[in-house]
Amino acid sequence: MTGPVLAGWTPGVHLSERGRAQAETLAARLAPLRLDAIVASPLERCQETAQAVLAGREGLQIASDDRFGECGYGDWTGRPLKELAEEPLWRVVQQHPSAAVFPGGESLAGVQRRAVAAVRHWNAKLGDEAVYLVCSHGDVIKAIVADALGVHLDQFQRITADPASLTAIRYTTLRPFVLRVNDVGGGVENLIPPAPQAEGSEQQDGGESLTESDAAVGGGAGTT
Repeated sequence: MTGPVLAGWTPGVHLSERGRAQAETLAARLAPLRLDAIVASPLERCQETAQAVLAGREGLQIASDDRFGECGYGDWTGRPLKELAEEPLWRVVQQHPSAAVFPGGESLAGVQRRAVAAVRHWNAKLGDEAVYLVCSHGDVIKAIVADALGVHLDQFQRITADPASLTAIRYTTLRPFVLRVNDVGGGVENLIPPAPQAEGSEQQDGGESLTESDAAVGGGAGTT
């Protein structure tokens, strides 16, 4: 969503002055983090956010991926949100989004399928040790987070993804770990991967081996 109107795939919707400032703030926060790739929705506002993060990073280019594009809102595109809130479908979107199909557009379930498939694709392409950034849209991000949390899509409206916020997910063989959601401030030190350890050196105090997929018990000492 962009302002009082549902922008969707409307071409030519750029970041506002405030949006550019938010993107620059995000880029400064991410500066300590090595990125192996930057992937973005093809829509201008995401491309401009990705460009802000790309600045000063040599050897990287922005890869566009339609699967991270905004939900296809169909006939709802370009209409005021205040007007859409009077539509019967609005309550479905709010209360039962897994059943929501936008007239002339996509279903929210379809959006989740394509977005999660894109994440899996880039995970496989870049490898287990890669750290990469995806610039996408609120509903798409929320759908990916719902999948990572293992919750039904009908719960995804409980998740928030503000403009230029940071959501971080670490994917492992066994499960994803949701590290941050809708984060709009602070450092990223705990997102920097640790140096590789010698084989067999990753152990608990008692000597039991840990894997990358093991969750901390008792809170742990911080995760990456």
